[in-house]
Amino acid sequence: MTLSEDIKVPKDKLLQYLLLPREENDKSEFLKLAGYRLSNWKELKKDLLELVKKNEVTETESSPYGTKYEVRGKLTGPNDRELHVVSIWIELKGRGKIRFVTLFPDREVKR
Repeated sequence: MTLSEDIKVPKDKLLQYLLLPREENDKSEFLKLAGYRLSNWKELKKDLLELVKKNEVTETESSPYGTKYEVRGKLTGPNDRELHVVSIWIELKGRGKIRFVTLFPDREVKR
């Protein structure tokens, strides 16, 4: 199963969470390895949408808020470096749209 319909990557999720350096749970340093920065956030958005459309859902979980989906794949950043990631998406109850939640390095990929 792939997630290809009604998918949203909120701008604030990229600008105020993933690409913004944080003291705890910082993902910006990981994304910088592939050249993703605040200045090119639209490229990360495009790449996340491609990732979720090209790769199968690897895990599904019900939560009080809706259905969560895990999609593993790789992002090829602006500097052509590949990052293997686990991305998390949610379909909120009663909303019908699937939106991006977070991502983290895929530690199960053998390099």
